[in-house]
Formats: sequence, structure tokens, C-alpha cells
Amino acid sequence: MRIALLSGGDIQSDFALAFLEEQKFDKIIAVDKGLEFCHRNGILPQGIVGDFDSVEEGLLQEYIARPETLLRRLCPRKDDSDTQSAFHMAMEMGASEIGILGGTGNRMDHVFANLELLSYGLSVGVRCYLADAHNYIWAADRSLMLRRDSQKGKYVSMFAFGEPVEGLTLEGFAYPLKDYRLTSRDCGRTLSNEIVDKEARIAFKKGCLLLMMSRD
Repeated sequence: MRIALLSGGDIQSDFALAFLEEQKFDKIIAVDKGLEFCHRNGILPQGIVGDFDSVEEGLLQEYIARPETLLRRLCPRKDDSDTQSAFHMAMEMGASEIGILGGTGNRMDHVFANLELLSYGLSVGVRCYLADAHNYIWAADRSLMLRRDSQKGKYVSMFAFGEPVEGLTLEGFAYPLKDYRLTSRDCGRTLSNEIVDKEARIAFKKGCLLLMMSRD
């Protein structure tokens, strides 16, 4: 099951609406202020999660009255972020893929917490990514292929996500690598690469990569 989380960060309406239409998610979960986006655009979420400290109470009451919508109201003082709690709700709904919109924005602490969800998704076998108008971000713990005709942005960057990535080989890129040990200190080594062949291969023997496709 493919589930979208509409979080309370920077949601650019034109991009988000087009992305939701293109991806055809099975269910949508509104996360705190993401509920306002749903309300403005006539979207009825199947789940609502948050402490709702930034949402008008009258708006929340409209959705509380809907028996078909699962509501999880959180205490403002909590161990999990709103988006993390929504991630758990999505897993309880049977998600095999979770796309997070509104997971980026001005609050870099929240952005970092959302990036950590990508690693958590890998650990529980759920494909997870962050998407906004300029970036598509995900994590990988095994080799993969990227197609130039389906990439989401001109640039492809990758970083060691935690421990070093061993034996990293890049083929089909403007800047190839062969059996390279990528560490968290090599930020510039794999920044803003470009796919030059029809397909690009990313192979590695050990570790986890944080990957970003970006456009200006």
C-alpha cells in the first residue's frame, strides 16, 4: 500500500497537487499543519496526526466529526515528532511505500529528523522518501540503477548515511568512481553528479547511502 504523509513543513501547492495526482497514493495522512493544505484543496485524508498547536480548533473539529477518518491527537510534550507518529500510523495501515510531502522547509531540526525516517524505513522494509518542488530524497542499503529519462531533477548527490560506504562504484555518471570508500567527510566528492548515459549504476558492498535528486 502506498501512503502519502502531508506534513507541516514547506508544501508548495502546485507541486504537491501534481505529485499526488501523478503518484495515485492509496491513502493520505495529514500531519498537523498539513491538515490546512488538505482543507484548502478539498483533500479528505484517511488519517490525521499531530498535536495541532498550529491548527485552528474549528478546522480540526470538522474532521473529528468524520467517522471514516482516523485521528491521533498527540500531547505537545512527546518523544516522537508528528511526522514520525504519522509514519507509525502509515505502517499500521499496511504501508509498503511512504512518500513525505512538507517534510522540508525552514526548520532544519525537523528536516534532519525526517531524514532519519528514511533510514528507519529501510530497517523495517518500507520504501520511504521526501519530495518537494526541488528535491527527491531517499536512502539505499544496496546497489541500484537510475534511468536518466525518469530522474527527478538534473543533479544526483549521495552521501554516506552513518557508517562509511565501502566499495562505491559509479557508472554512467559525469563523474565516475571505482571501488571508493565514501565517508561522511567526503561531502564534495559525490555532490551534484549528473547522469550521462541512459542508465547509471550505483554499486557498493557495505553501508547506507543518502541519495538526493535535485533541480535548481
